[in-house]
Amino acid sequence: MAIAMTMVTVSKSVRKPRMLEYFREVEQTGEPLIVTSDGIPVLKAVPFTEKLSVDDAFADIRGKLKWSGNLNDPTQAEWPDE
Repeated sequence: MAIAMTMVTVSKSVRKPRMLEYFREVEQTGEPLIVTSDGIPVLKAVPFTEKLSVDDAFADIRGKLKWSGNLNDPTQAEWPDE
């Protein structure tokens, strides 16, 4: 099966015998799989991604960064209006 770069849509009857193949493709490509019943979408399979807390996301740099400016100062100079 070729790796698709767009969302795959497949009917329940077609999916059943090739379920593991489709699930592996979802894992490898990160693209969702839409399962239909009589042409109507009924299920969406997406890769599992665990959301991290802020503490976990920044754990490797906590205590290693220093900021000498005032965090409450405006940032217009850094982010100009467009």
